[in-house]
Amino acid sequence: MPVPVVATTMPSVSRRPTGPTPLRRRQSPAPAAPPRRRTLVNAVLVFVAVVLVADALVGEKGFLVTLRARHDAQAEESKLAALRQENARLREEKRLLNEDAGTIEAEARRQLGLAEPGEIMFILKDIHPPAVARPSSTR
Repeated sequence: MPVPVVATTMPSVSRRPTGPTPLRRRQSPAPAAPPRRRTLVNAVLVFVAVVLVADALVGEKGFLVTLRARHDAQAEESKLAALRQENARLREEKRLLNEDAGTIEAEARRQLGLAEPGEIMFILKDIHPPAVARPSSTR
């Protein structure tokens, strides 16, 4: 007995597995040459950055000016400290001249050439040292 042939549709066989599709990397297109406008914008930004850095270094309130001002301030502070020490020394000298009889007497002797009774004063005139004989040079 012959087998009847029935036309049936067979499910199509797919090479893809059923279920979620696996992720694939997209292939990025080859990098195209940057547009002229973008190149111009980049060049302007670089120029502006260079100008700002240069101004920060040597401008009116730049880094180098700040360093110089700090150095000057330290020099002035050291001068101020020296002047304060000198001021303190002069105050002490003033106090001694106002209160200490020995200091007053010593200063009067020095400035006015005063002597106590019984002291002998010697006044020496300026005497120039004798000329040193120089050996004669023979040629």
